[in-house]
Amino acid sequence: MEAKVVLQSRTPTGTSSRGVNKQRCSPVRAVLARPAESVVGSGTKERLMLKLKPADSKREVAQDSSSVHNDNWFDLWAINYLSQSLQAATGVKSMLSGYESLVETTAMMSKKFNTKTQQELVIQVLDTAIPKLILNMIKTLLPQCQFTREYFAAFTTVFFAWLIGPSEVRESELNGRREKNVVYVKKCRFLEQSNCVGMCINLCKMPSQAFIKDSLGMPLNMVPRKREKNNNSKE
Repeated sequence: MEAKVVLQSRTPTGTSSRGVNKQRCSPVRAVLARPAESVVGSGTKERLMLKLKPADSKREVAQDSSSVHNDNWFDLWAINYLSQSLQAATGVKSMLSGYESLVETTAMMSKKFNTKTQQELVIQVLDTAIPKLILNMIKTLLPQCQFTREYFAAFTTVFFAWLIGPSEVRESELNGRREKNVVYVKKCRFLEQSNCVGMCINLCKMPSQAFIKDSLGMPLNMVPRKREKNNNSKE
């Protein structure tokens, strides 16, 4: 599984939650894709894209799930903080530790609550994790521009590897110019270890889009991309 994230600029007018799924009003988008594929922005709006490539088979998922992540002290703190916060907000309890605890907690959430409630609970936890004062400062000090998109991309690779796995900054063409606003994720750690598209959508994709758009002022749209057909395969 592979992933890309591309930043875009915010639309001038507010949009409803339904509008987030439309490219023209979604500065951020996540899509499953191949590593060699280039990312090109379209239209007058700029966006953030996260591209993920699904496993070719269940066997591949099983093999990928054995990937080793050497979490440092910060990674472990962030993982445990998120896991414990989700457990406190939902009432579920995991006896595991580390990333396994986070995956088990989200798995129990997906079984206990409907999709809408799952998304609302994650947004609630994210809202309480960062003080409102800091969020407001970010929106004020980092208005939508090329610098902000590139800054967000670089920030993601450094501080969120514990959640999404190793990543790197790449360029994409937006509005006819090149920007280092793409975060290329080789393997999405959460999707890889949860091995569940539903959990990915309702416990990561949808709440992340809403939180980043409403709290940081950076509309995000994560769009799964279908696997490309093998050239040798029959139609």
